[in-house]
Amino acid sequence: MMPKRSASSAHAARAGASARRTTRRIDFSDIPEASEPQLQGLRRVGRPPLGDTARQLIAIRVDARVLEQFRKEARRRRIGYQTLINEVLARHVRRDVA
Repeated sequence: MMPKRSASSAHAARAGASARRTTRRIDFSDIPEASEPQLQGLRRVGRPPLGDTARQLIAIRVDARVLEQFRKEARRRRIGYQTLINEVLARHVRRDVA
């Protein structure tokens, strides 16, 4: 019996297979250069950094019940649950770690 692959390695295998099938090159030659006013009018895509520095993206595993409680409390406060988790962790670090 073969060992079971993790979901992330299975995903990587599918993504790699998909990338190998996409061999066509896109021809951008008919797209005109953007003018300076057009470039000035562009805006950054994505979330703006909160505070002085951008936050770091990480992945953690959290019990389902804990996550649901954070989401429930965040909805009550009308803030994002990740913002709430960051606030709780920051408060803990200031009080108990530092």
